[in-house]
Amino acid sequence: MSEAGAGYGYGGGFALIVVLFILLIIVGASWCF
Repeated sequence: MSEAGAGYGYGGGFALIVVLFILLIIVGASWCF
């Protein structure tokens, strides 16, 4: 978590997008299966 706090500018935004994308995949998979 320290890495996300240190690079909040670009790294934090990128991490947030990745997390949202992963959650979207999980939700989509649960809907399909």
